[in-house]
Amino acid sequence: METNRPILVRYGEIGVKSPVVRKRFEKKLISNIKKLIKCKITINQGRIFLFPEEYDKALDDLTKIFGVVSFSPTLSTDTDHDAIKATVQDYIKDLMEMGEFDPEQPFAVKCRRVGTHDFSSREMAGFCGAAVIELTNAPVDLSNPKFKLYIEVREDKTYIFHKKIKGAGGLPIGTQGRLISLVSGGIDSPVATYLMMKRGCDITILNFNNHPFTSGSNDRIIKIYKKLQEYASGSDLRIYQVDYGESLKKYTEEAPPRMTCVLCKSGMYQIAEKIAKSGNALAIVDGSSVGQVASQTLPNILATRYSTSMPVLSPLIGLDKTEISEIAEKIGTFPISTVPDSGCKAAPKHPETNAVLSKVLEVQKEIGMDDEISKVISSLHRIDTE
Repeated sequence: METNRPILVRYGEIGVKSPVVRKRFEKKLISNIKKLIKCKITINQGRIFLFPEEYDKALDDLTKIFGVVSFSPTLSTDTDHDAIKATVQDYIKDLMEMGEFDPEQPFAVKCRRVGTHDFSSREMAGFCGAAVIELTNAPVDLSNPKFKLYIEVREDKTYIFHKKIKGAGGLPIGTQGRLISLVSGGIDSPVATYLMMKRGCDITILNFNNHPFTSGSNDRIIKIYKKLQEYASGSDLRIYQVDYGESLKKYTEEAPPRMTCVLCKSGMYQIAEKIAKSGNALAIVDGSSVGQVASQTLPNILATRYSTSMPVLSPLIGLDKTEISEIAEKIGTFPISTVPDSGCKAAPKHPETNAVLSKVLEVQKEIGMDDEISKVISSLHRIDTE
């Protein structure tokens, strides 16, 4: 563990919370970091300083912890002019050896200061810039530099760095309560789940096994679960499944064929609501995007959600497929979701896109939807992911 090379971790919206909420969120963020990274942590006025046992691994892991907006590997020293000058010059020498600082290209120094000192931020920036010029004779351009050196002075310690690595952002997972998320093997629902995790929510994944209309294999959903688990440090990411094939068979045989997808989705919401209430979840999450598929037209969204009183959160509702796929690629679920499969054979050739609510409610009553929901819930089981 290198005590003079802490990683400076920044958070965003946590900083605008009330003092009580901010303290609670900071505590949860630190706890989540420590669950994933072996390290010592100190906190100083909105900055978290990480002293990891495995430095490179920590830099990779920090990109997957919600609540972290950005972070920087630093070199630290005492807040003393001679010490700062020597450390800045050593830092630049190392960067030159690695090819990360070109003395032929213009640079600038940005200084941020917290505490009481006998110098201003501008004076310290100029002092450090002079140290770089003395060593390299590099040109200065404060308006359009090719390289930025950052100096952060905090009381009696000063931190020197040149990288600001983007974090996952959002809020610390575990600060906003639990949701139940309807996750299939497709592209959309894992992304929707990820986005709600990013907003600080614990997640219970609910998967519907539609065998014999699908293969019945759990291989894809387990891989998606494991990928999402990479972002769930500090949270109990749960995954459950119900057997939905027999109910889906009843919908195809006893209801108008065009209505199969509407009844299927409505049943999913109603089942999720009952499971959510028993598991202390506060809302349902799905991957709906307006107009993307038959069940996601506005009339169908109304019809499928009408029988559910619990809020249904759809974080993808205004995104198109390209935008959703870009997020899936970024978080690593896209290659899993796009492996070819047989799809769902229950889907009709011409599905209903303009469902009439009264008719949907009438058909649900005729086919005994309440009894079907009870049967499906009785099949609830946790998926073995090992």
